[in-house]
Amino acid sequence: MLCAIYRSSRRADTYLYMPHPADFSTLPEPLRQHFGLPIEVMVFALQHGRRLAHLTVDELRRHLSDPGYYLQLPPPVENLLKQHKESQG
Repeated sequence: MLCAIYRSSRRADTYLYMPHPADFSTLPEPLRQHFGLPIEVMVFALQHGRRLAHLTVDELRRHLSDPGYYLQLPPPVENLLKQHKESQG
């Protein structure tokens, strides 16, 4: 199975993994609106043993079969001021 990765034109560090060739009409409308124009990053074969940054190949395969995509969001931004205030009591 081939997988395509697209980055969002609207949101930094947001990526969408879809079976290749991608059919964006299958995505929920709110996701399409918030994601913006998908910009292709790469296409690769899903093979056992391949290392992915945030999930395993088996997890990605499950997402690609249901719901048909995997949305990778950036980690939450740390509120350093809040952390500092909490540490000061």
